[in-house]
Amino acid sequence: MKTQFRVAVVNREPVRDPARSLRRRRYGEASTAWSYVLPSVAIILGLGIVPMVWSLVLSLQSSDLITPAQWVGLKNYETLSHDPNFRAAVGHTLIYTALFVPLSIAGGLGLALLLNRKVRLIGLYRTLVFVPFVVSATAQGVLFSFIFDSHFGLANAVLHWFDIPAQGFFADKSQALYLLVLIALWSGVGFCVVVYLAGLQDIPAELVEAASIDGAGRGATFRFVVWPALRPMTVFLLIWETLQSLQVFDMVFVTTRGGPLESTTVVVFFVWQQAFEVFNAGYAAAGAYVLAFGLLVLSIGIRLIRRGDERKVSRR
Repeated sequence: MKTQFRVAVVNREPVRDPARSLRRRRYGEASTAWSYVLPSVAIILGLGIVPMVWSLVLSLQSSDLITPAQWVGLKNYETLSHDPNFRAAVGHTLIYTALFVPLSIAGGLGLALLLNRKVRLIGLYRTLVFVPFVVSATAQGVLFSFIFDSHFGLANAVLHWFDIPAQGFFADKSQALYLLVLIALWSGVGFCVVVYLAGLQDIPAELVEAASIDGAGRGATFRFVVWPALRPMTVFLLIWETLQSLQVFDMVFVTTRGGPLESTTVVVFFVWQQAFEVFNAGYAAAGAYVLAFGLLVLSIGIRLIRRGDERKVSRR
């Protein structure tokens, strides 16, 4: 009897299903993974996707963010195409970009070549070049507002020592925009220097030595050895600096607030004015989407150019 009972107990043990166990394990791993991913997804949706969709809908409405909005379709975009103030803002932004991008890249490359040497206190020199980039744009704006004040600024005091007439600086519409470019270069060149220094230090010393042994001078070595190695950094800086300059806002807001006589109004500041001074949020959203579309076209164009260059290099 005991033997029969033991056999019956053994036969009643449940048979495990391998497929069901595998599914349970996968579901458990998936739930654990989603518990880690969901906070990031919520942040991306809440601070990225949802505002983008909402601003797109807002650009098709006439809204002041207080009273009920009215649907106007593409009227905001049509009005933008005929708005001389928006055209002026686009022109100022393009001038700023056309000056800032090449000057920052060229200045960063030149300083990087000078700082890529083993001399005494070279670490201090590199730090001093990079420090302005760390300073916030707001602090820079406040600092240079005092320096370039047309009445009590340090810049005019220095000019007076050299018997040079006082300048209007931010109060002069013919100087204000170019002065903003100069201030941006003071802080933006440091970033280009760091990127180029990293690229220069990655170039094998054997290549440079081989070029010098073959009789190549400094110019030829830079053209055929150094510059091709720095091309990826240059493309990256071209994209980065262009995107940053097209979205310039904080420096304009702190220093000139678009003046004098709207001579420094850029696209992002124009959008801010329409949204928070004129309270025409729908019109401002349309302007923001025009800028976003321009940035998208620019990014796609640069990407296509890079892809074409990569194909040429691979064929070689």
